[in-house]
Amino acid sequence: MHRLSNRILSQTLPVLFLLAVAGCQFAQPHAEKDFTSLFDGQSLKGWQLLTHKGDGYGVTNLVENGVTNAVIYCAKGGGGNLLSEKTYSDFVLRFDFKLTEGANNGLAIRAPNQASSLAYDGMELQILDDAYKGKLKPEQFHGSLYNIAAAKKGALNPAGEWNSQEVVARGRRITVRLNGTQILDVDINSITDPATLVKHPGLFRPGGHIGFLGHNDEVFFKNIRIKELVKIDLSNVPPKGFRALFNGTTLAGWQGLAARPNNNPIKRAALTPDQRRTVQAEADANMTAHWKAENGAIVFDGQGRSLQTKRDYRDFELLVDWKITAKGDSGIYLRGTPQVQMWDPRGDDNPRAAKGSGGLYNNQGEGNAKDPLVNADHIVGDWNRFRILMIDERVHVFLNGKLVVKNTILENLWDRTQPPLREGAIELQAHGSPLWFRNLYIREIQ
Repeated sequence: MHRLSNRILSQTLPVLFLLAVAGCQFAQPHAEKDFTSLFDGQSLKGWQLLTHKGDGYGVTNLVENGVTNAVIYCAKGGGGNLLSEKTYSDFVLRFDFKLTEGANNGLAIRAPNQASSLAYDGMELQILDDAYKGKLKPEQFHGSLYNIAAAKKGALNPAGEWNSQEVVARGRRITVRLNGTQILDVDINSITDPATLVKHPGLFRPGGHIGFLGHNDEVFFKNIRIKELVKIDLSNVPPKGFRALFNGTTLAGWQGLAARPNNNPIKRAALTPDQRRTVQAEADANMTAHWKAENGAIVFDGQGRSLQTKRDYRDFELLVDWKITAKGDSGIYLRGTPQVQMWDPRGDDNPRAAKGSGGLYNNQGEGNAKDPLVNADHIVGDWNRFRILMIDERVHVFLNGKLVVKNTILENLWDRTQPPLREGAIELQAHGSPLWFRNLYIREIQ
C-alpha cells in the first residue's frame, strides 16, 4: 500500500523527473466503447466539492510496480461530498478504488446538488473496508444500498489492493458487481416498508449527480468512466411496476366529481345508495361536457367541475404530467383530500404562487409546511412532471425531478381533527382554467 509520502512526492516533483528517477511508465486509462471518462487524470475538472473536510479531495500520481497511475484521492482527515457537475439517470458506471485499513467512503448516485443527507435525499452505495471499526448493520457493508439493501460479502480485496466495481442503474433496478462478482441486485419497487420510504425520498429520484462521500479516511479512485443508457419514455405507457390511470384515448376509469357539498368525501359517504347514484349521474354529465381525451392527453376546457378516479387508493406512488395556461390554477387531490398545488408562479401577484407548484396548499403551516421547498416549475405551456408518494398521512412531492415536499403530513381539510382518509380517489382539480394531463401512472404500495 502506498503511503501519503509517495503522494506528496508526486505532487512536489515534476513528472519528467519522477519518470527519470523511478523509471516508470504511466498507466493508460481504460478505453471502452460508448464509455466517457469522468476523470482527465490531471484535475478535478467536471467535479464540484460541495462540502469540505480537512484537505478534501485532490489529484495525484501513485507509483506502483513501476507504473504511475493518476488518481483522485480523498485525503486522510478530509473528504466531504465530491459530485459530478453533470447529472445522470440510467447508466453503467465503472471505476477502480483502493482503500486504506478501516476506510469509509460512499458512492452517491442520482443525488441532488446539495451538501448533506445524500444517503437519504439521493442514494448511497457503501465504499467501506471490511476492517472498519464500528458496529454495522448488514445493509451498511461495502456495496450495500445504505440502510436499505445489503450486499453480499466476500468479494472485496484487502486494504491496499485495487478493486474494480461496476454499478448499473436502469430504472428502478440497481446492481453492483465487485471484482467480477455480483454483490447487489435490488428493485426499488420491492421496498415497501413505510418508515424506509418516508425516510429515503432519494429512492424516487429519476436522475441526479454521481459522487464520492468522504468520511476522513484516505481512499483512491481511478479509471472512472460512465456509459449513459437510453431511456425510452413513451406517452401513456406505464413504467415497470406502475399501472396507467389513463389509456391515452378515453376517460375509462374516471368519473365526474359531485357538486358541493357532496364533493366532500365524508358527506358523500353518508348518502343513501339511491342518492349516490343520482349525484354521480349528474357529475358524470358535467364531466362529459367539459373533459375529454385528445391527442394522448386528458383535456379540461376551464369550465365545470373536477375529475376523479372511479377506484379508491391507499398508499401509492403517483406520476402525473401536467401543463396549464398563464395564471392557471389547479391541483391533485390525494385520497380525495386537497391538494398538491399547481399554478403559474410567474403570472400572479399572489406571493404564494411565486413560490411555485407542488406545495400542500391547504395545510395551515403550523408544523406541516404548506409551501414548496423550491420553485421547480417549467415555463407556462411546457409540460411539468409530478412524482408523488403518499404513505399513511405523509407526502413526498418531486416536481421536474426536484424534491419540493419532503415527508410532510397532509392535513385533512374536511376535518382538521382527523388524519387524511385512509383510502380515497385521485382527483384532478377544476379551478376555472384550461388544463392538460398525460402519463398518469400509479404504483400501489401494499
